[in-house]
Amino acid sequence: MSSLAIKEVRHPRQFRYLIEDARRDWQALGGMALDIQPLAKIKPERPIGRGDAILFASYATLRSASGAKTRLQQILDWCGEDFEGLLLFDEAHAMGGVAGGEGRFGATKGSQQGITGVELQNRLPRARVIYASATGASDINNLAYAVRLGLWGEGTAFPDRTAFITRIREGGIAAMELVARELKAMGVYTARALSYAGVEYDILEHALSVDQIADFDAYADAWSVVNQNMEAALGAAGVTDPVDGRTLNGQALSAARSRFESSKQRFFGQLLLSMKLPTLLPAIAGALEAGQSAVVQLVSTSEALLGRRLAELDAEDRAELSVDLSPKELLLDYLNSAFPTRAMESYWDDEGNERSRPLSDANGNPVHSQEALRIKNDLIELLGALPPIVPALDAIIARFGADAVAEVTGRTRRLLSLPDGTQKLESRSPSNAMADANAFMAGQKRVLVFSDAGGTGRSYHASLDCQNQQRRVHFLLEPGWRADRAIQGLGRTNRTHQASAPIFRPVTTDCRGERRFISTIAWRLDSLGALTRGQRQTGGQNLFDPADSRVGAAHCWAAPP
Repeated sequence: MSSLAIKEVRHPRQFRYLIEDARRDWQALGGMALDIQPLAKIKPERPIGRGDAILFASYATLRSASGAKTRLQQILDWCGEDFEGLLLFDEAHAMGGVAGGEGRFGATKGSQQGITGVELQNRLPRARVIYASATGASDINNLAYAVRLGLWGEGTAFPDRTAFITRIREGGIAAMELVARELKAMGVYTARALSYAGVEYDILEHALSVDQIADFDAYADAWSVVNQNMEAALGAAGVTDPVDGRTLNGQALSAARSRFESSKQRFFGQLLLSMKLPTLLPAIAGALEAGQSAVVQLVSTSEALLGRRLAELDAEDRAELSVDLSPKELLLDYLNSAFPTRAMESYWDDEGNERSRPLSDANGNPVHSQEALRIKNDLIELLGALPPIVPALDAIIARFGADAVAEVTGRTRRLLSLPDGTQKLESRSPSNAMADANAFMAGQKRVLVFSDAGGTGRSYHASLDCQNQQRRVHFLLEPGWRADRAIQGLGRTNRTHQASAPIFRPVTTDCRGERRFISTIAWRLDSLGALTRGQRQTGGQNLFDPADSRVGAAHCWAAPP
């Protein structure tokens, strides 16, 4: 019987080793490697030739199209109207945005891959469906993709999905717990959590030094100056009225402030990452001296910043590289690319209100406010004197050496600092990441750093099948913006069939702003536990304190046709 397996791929370069993992597991069950065929290798306009097979696709491939030929229709033609095979949605939470929702600036549309996934289920009513995920939903609205579970509609207390989401959300976490328990009673839901027996949990908190606090304050003052001058630039450019502050162009004002706030958040996140290094690096060295292996989980790799800096270099500069990847460059990039300098012209709308719109010259080129440009250039000159910041990933590799650190991230290039003080640009491919992961599991490298792109479908635990059975010390250096992905990353080092359980060491600072951010994740984790196991404490054996917002669980839904 034919089947379709759909997998979340956060980076295109992941697909290669994910399908190899799937083929390995399928062969272990007695199948043949050729039974699993990648949909991406078949052009959208061509029919899928194989009959009984397992079609392996990513969500990105599922939603794609080539002209009028969509992947969805290609799959439906292959399945036929009476398809009774299996639709396996692995990492099903990737469809969680299907219903849209309320964003910071109003309602958001449903995600295309979620809509495509739901349509696939609706067009194949006789198919069996499995939703599998370690982090199914941290909000009840994210269950909108699970149309086969019978949560709303005929035979339920909720006429439609909107009514279900509204009522459950009003009931809070307690109502979410009831949803999970009801699904278990119906026999369509099973939740499984790994044993946390032997797992240790030890927060690694870095107390900011006097010098670091001074640097933090200096950058905070710099952003305050940027904010004040941004408002002045908005007035000079005509986005707001420079006299009374009235908004003349709401869209431009909203965009400018949004870019400012997002750039500021990213910057201070990177600043705190760098400031943790004086405590993190000795802790990693201590783990190695104790006969353990270190795993570091983060999100940021600075690849985008490296790409921009390399694009600015000419051939002569590339021959003798000297590139600064300090997060300070994020602030400079904001000033260069997003600081509001576009001039506006005033006009009166149909209701007699004064408004403004972007000004262009006779040739259609944008006109910039000279006053706003002067403000921007003054700010760039001011920031040049602020202290540098070391990127966390590159600092770890520089401290322990590329020969000792396995890097499993999505970046395609990295800068290596050589002993003579020069820099070397090194290309990275999926095979490099796979080789590094294998070297870590074989014990050839005892430090592994992975990002979101390297945290899907991979295992870095002390497997009994691998040579490196040293206990893992898992440093959660950067949890990122999503609680479910932080949990998923923790699961890379705590799995079945392992010689020893890991030590989880969330790395934080005594900065109150960071603690406030962590508390936001904690609320999401409570919701996640309620929806995935029927209880909000998802840490297992009371291992995790919700206030620390570090919990983990795995679950799987199976829906009948």
